[in-house]
Amino acid sequence: MPLTDLGPYLRARRERLDPAALGLPRGRRRTPGLRREEVAARAAISATWYGWLEQGRGGAPSAAVLDRLSRALLLTDAEREHLFLLGLGRPPALRKAAQGAVSPRLQRVLDAMEASPALVISVTWDVVAWNAAAAAVLTDYAALPETARNVLRRLFLDPRARAQNLDWGEVARFVVGVFRAGIARAGAQATVAPLIEELQRCSTDFARIWQAGDVALLDAGTKRLHHSVLGEIVLEYSAFAVDGRPDLTMLVFTPTRPEDAARIRALAAPV
Repeated sequence: MPLTDLGPYLRARRERLDPAALGLPRGRRRTPGLRREEVAARAAISATWYGWLEQGRGGAPSAAVLDRLSRALLLTDAEREHLFLLGLGRPPALRKAAQGAVSPRLQRVLDAMEASPALVISVTWDVVAWNAAAAAVLTDYAALPETARNVLRRLFLDPRARAQNLDWGEVARFVVGVFRAGIARAGAQATVAPLIEELQRCSTDFARIWQAGDVALLDAGTKRLHHSVLGEIVLEYSAFAVDGRPDLTMLVFTPTRPEDAARIRALAAPV
């Protein structure tokens, strides 16, 4: 998108704000909304430079400036993302999802899939929500400390995860490739640096795969697992975006055989 589109967007967002609601005097105003200098003061930037931004001058603002402008203009998450796309040509860095941060509605969607293990993961592969089928087939995430609810930590640091994944090497390379692509797209490299350092220090396998520099996209595929009760099971997985939460992805694992679906449903059923 051309930078010249940023100015009209800023002006439109500025003119919709009510000065009185923000504790500013109404006075006599030639146009509705806030004055340019009021927005600049709220964002702690130069009024002259803000004026240049609305005029399509002054070059691209930094991510920090855009973030301050989004707060000054009371933008929603969707509006904030659009602001970054106009100003920098990319979305803002994704905010880390808090544990249990999914909406009750999304949790009900997960719980309705009685025979399909389903997870909601963040861009850093932290598992932030799951259903009973996932707890029964993959692992009981509720029994793990929050820091251990990370797919990368489990895959590379937990011997049980290595034994469970029958195609461990292929899975490991794929997950690291998706992780690398995801954090680059989200601008989250600095945020995840401690996790990468930890994994490289604790796992020679991760260090080797990470150094290869491969990337991958998370869409759909097949996963083979060895389960202590179910034995070998084949699941097809699909990835879905979570509306309104660009930092989250829902992963659904569907059994390929009806008899496996029935066994998962029975295993996950409340006692």
